[in-house]
Amino acid sequence: MTTVKQQEMLDRKAQLRLGGGEKAIDRQHSQGKYTARERLERLFDPDTFVETGLFVKHRCVNFGMEKKEAAGDGVVTGYGLINGRMAYASAQDFTVIGGSLGEMHAQKIAAAQEAAMKVGCPMISINDSGGARIQEGVDALAGYGRIFYNNTMASGVIPQISVIMGPCAGGAVYSPAITDFIFMVQGTGEMFITGPQVIKAVTGEEVTAEALGGAMAHNRISGCAHFACADEDSCLQEIRALLTFLPQNNNETAPQYACTDDLNREDEMLDTIVPENPNKAYDMYDIIHSIADNGEFFEYQRYFAPNIITGYIRLNGRSIGVIASQPKAMAGVLDINSSDKASRFIRTCDAFNIPLLTLEDVPGFLPGTAQEHGGIIRHGAKMLFAYSEASVPKVTLITRKAYGGAYIGMCSKHLGADFVYAWPDTEIAVMGAEGAANIIFSRAIKNAEDPAAERKARIKEYQDTMMNPYIAASRGYVDDVIMPHESRKYLISAFESLQGKRVSKPLKKHGNIPL
Repeated sequence: MTTVKQQEMLDRKAQLRLGGGEKAIDRQHSQGKYTARERLERLFDPDTFVETGLFVKHRCVNFGMEKKEAAGDGVVTGYGLINGRMAYASAQDFTVIGGSLGEMHAQKIAAAQEAAMKVGCPMISINDSGGARIQEGVDALAGYGRIFYNNTMASGVIPQISVIMGPCAGGAVYSPAITDFIFMVQGTGEMFITGPQVIKAVTGEEVTAEALGGAMAHNRISGCAHFACADEDSCLQEIRALLTFLPQNNNETAPQYACTDDLNREDEMLDTIVPENPNKAYDMYDIIHSIADNGEFFEYQRYFAPNIITGYIRLNGRSIGVIASQPKAMAGVLDINSSDKASRFIRTCDAFNIPLLTLEDVPGFLPGTAQEHGGIIRHGAKMLFAYSEASVPKVTLITRKAYGGAYIGMCSKHLGADFVYAWPDTEIAVMGAEGAANIIFSRAIKNAEDPAAERKARIKEYQDTMMNPYIAASRGYVDDVIMPHESRKYLISAFESLQGKRVSKPLKKHGNIPL
């Protein structure tokens, strides 16, 4: 028999869980968006999400706010299981005063962040908000500041995932920017510091919200986001998939799954995948899929800087971070954007104890005034710093070209690679044969009776002498030259041997990465 007080409590909870009410929920659905609670139900394992702070309410009495009821103060927070593992989450409720952030709204998010840090588990923040609650003034700004601080304190301690499923504007965008992974839903997710109206008023430029800060703008152009999803359902499933590659915190390793793929599987296709013409492209994705357990690859920043590929595979069921040159895009050169993309990914993997596999076919850094004036020196140095700093197991496989500073930058022995393998046709040198011959033999070519024939002969001489993996192998810079079809078993063996790797670092507060 339910008492009066008990029934009153049940009725209050039911009313609060309606958020802004049926009409507001219908509006949310009409825009192709789930409500905050519907999102959390789909993200977490069935019947495991436990809501916290349901009864929290704002205490603002300015500008009519004392008359406004705001269920849960416009945000749903709590914890539950994802793939059977604990996680905390917050989801802004756009049906309640536009999901705007005020003092108590921020307090709920901050409390969830702090709880996640205490127990050492991922924190997922779903953003769908009109921004700071103007009526609360500086209290709203203080709330953002507390969230940003917690984001920073949690960085490298627990995985932090931001999900943009609606507007995220102004100062609000800096919380996602500090986190490890940003997912955006196409058509509804938006991020920008200043919106289209402000831009038009200040600069006269006309732009839509989608073109300015939509999912593809940030996935393809700015690189601020890491994943673009067609709809909310696929986005939530992608988050669940990502978490299978990550540990709960920086003191753990990612879960190992039973491997149903042959550890010694060979792929004869790899023996012929690299064209005989060194200027002809091939698809590095084919190599990644060939090497990975069951050919599965979870890509990170697919649309940004496609000349380098990043993402996760499993080898013998263990999570491995992959950084790979892509000859099909800009010949696989390193530039500003690819350096930033790789550096961020390397540091994320290292923070969470995920070993690194580098697949290298790099002709160098991209030349040109735009790159030099854009700071390619500084951006390229980020990769050197990130690889050198990383203490996780590091294995490099050179599939074709490894030229100049880019050879070093793609995790050579000199940056701490534990194992470096090369295929027989690889070329490890300061530069390509033609450029090298033009410099080394410039006088001989100039003074020859037939300069063209002399140049051709000298190029071949340089190729035969230097353009191979054996000089590097003779110096110990390459551990072994292997048949391409045997790559999978060599890589699995290497990572298995490195499971107990320990690195002692110099005592310091932190390094000074060239940002």
